[in-house]
Amino acid sequence: MAKWIMVVDDDTSNLQMAGHILSKNNMRVTALKSGRALLDYIDEKGVPDLILLDIKMPEMDGFETLSKLRELEKKKGINEVPVIFLTADENTGTETRGFEVGVSDFIRKPFNPDVLLKRIENVISMQHEMLSLKSEATLDKLTGFLNKGATTVKLSEKCNKETGCLMMIDLDSFKLVNDIYGHEMGDKVLISFAEIIKATVPQGSENGRIGGDEFVSFCIGMTEENQVAEITRELNEKLVASAKEMMGEDMNIPLGVSVGAIMVPKYGNDYTSLLKLADKSLYKVKKNGKHGFEVYSTDAQKEDDANTVVMDIKSLSEILGERNVPSVALQMDMDAFSYVYRYIIRYIARHNVNACKVLFTLEQPQFIEEQTYKDSCDDFGNHVRQSLRKSDILTRSRFNQYYVFLTDIREEFTGKVINQIVNSWYVEHGQNITITYDSEFVRSEDGATMGMDNKHIIVVDDDENNLQLISKILQTQNIRVTEMHSGLDLVDYVQNVEELPDMVLLDAKMPEMDGYEVLRKLREIGGDAARMSVILMTADDSEGAEAEALELGAMDFVKKPFVPEVLLLRVNHILELVTLRKRFHKIK
Repeated sequence: MAKWIMVVDDDTSNLQMAGHILSKNNMRVTALKSGRALLDYIDEKGVPDLILLDIKMPEMDGFETLSKLRELEKKKGINEVPVIFLTADENTGTETRGFEVGVSDFIRKPFNPDVLLKRIENVISMQHEMLSLKSEATLDKLTGFLNKGATTVKLSEKCNKETGCLMMIDLDSFKLVNDIYGHEMGDKVLISFAEIIKATVPQGSENGRIGGDEFVSFCIGMTEENQVAEITRELNEKLVASAKEMMGEDMNIPLGVSVGAIMVPKYGNDYTSLLKLADKSLYKVKKNGKHGFEVYSTDAQKEDDANTVVMDIKSLSEILGERNVPSVALQMDMDAFSYVYRYIIRYIARHNVNACKVLFTLEQPQFIEEQTYKDSCDDFGNHVRQSLRKSDILTRSRFNQYYVFLTDIREEFTGKVINQIVNSWYVEHGQNITITYDSEFVRSEDGATMGMDNKHIIVVDDDENNLQLISKILQTQNIRVTEMHSGLDLVDYVQNVEELPDMVLLDAKMPEMDGYEVLRKLREIGGDAARMSVILMTADDSEGAEAEALELGAMDFVKKPFVPEVLLLRVNHILELVTLRKRFHKIK
């Protein structure tokens, strides 16, 4: 199917030139003359594969258009369309700002047709691969439900924002299906049961698979025990009917469904804590006959606790520990936070590590309604949790304040982390709240820091000064750098090393073997070496240089002399894809 490209430019000659180049190469082209026209078109007719967006336009420039586009995509619940900025501006600040707000690439005007086509092809290819990898990261392949990790993230958000019922749903006697009828039939039962859950729970509910035959559902708006009873009855009846349809009427396995439920926010809004309580209720059902349900209540729990004489270390550890560890910061109430805070301060003093305290205060703009402001204050906490590492912690000190503790962080990185939280909020939500913050860096006595996991980049350049400069720039981001002086060194390295680097920065002009020849050699080697992410660096301004580099498989083409901030942004842009690839074993 032909790729669909939208070109947005107020200059008719640029529209005609881009349209001619793209149409000639079998692409469907829609030409529009303003940012407003783009937003209206997408709202009515859907999204293309890619947008070429001019930066300098009257009324609404490219940056404002991109911001409003992301708001529209979020409102409609659709994936972000990759955007390439078109510009004749050589100002590096423009490029830096573009990457910070999420643009996929820049193309200079006037267009080089080969460069235009190759950069479009690269961006669309990267977008498709990242969507595929992210789908792999979030969806259970068998049932199409959220997988365990994604369930934690999504249901944490639901529990923070919505009223409803969190249900743990477990199949009874499912192992017998695999033992008697085989695993293929077992998979069919699980697929069918997922469809049954989807059809039975209230519309708008969120469902996940967190184990082999263990599911979880957040039933939005559900607050009554009799509703849980009705859903449990329907799940049991539909499951047995479906199983007999697949395995025959003489199927006599005692298949059934047990449900442990808890009301939200009646017993809090922390997903992990709620899930443990729902799991306790599920255990009671399993212990007392199965095929039923139990809704958590504090009275029932107190009775159970009174009847418990002693617990072993394993049981206590299971109660205290997290069922699964989400890749987000840990949010606690003020009481719990105070104990952890004191512990971390002691840990810093004892083990020579650093941290940073940040207090975000959210103020109401004059043009925003009170309810919108309060809703945004609620949403901001979830935004912070999603933006930080799972080793960071936060608490809500007032309805419009969040206190954050960044652990094991270097002082020079704190500003970048804070700005990323604030800027990404404004990009996604606009100016619906005014964010201010105070920060305080906490040093250990000797100022030592604890290192983070390194990315590994090889820099290849025959100029020693360039090697040292690039290495210094990368090392400010805690990137591990290997310096090489020739393309021959790199080719020899990749053929003899067990683990390839995350990326290669490769000089184009070197004696014996230049960067272009190195790219050809890597292709000949094949396998993972041919798929390495390579950025070619050159001072060559000729039209054919960039096109040749991209055609040979370079992920990007950076001209010397480069601005450190721009180089880092381009490197980090590609490292995001590299990280996803490694996470899902696309590169060993």
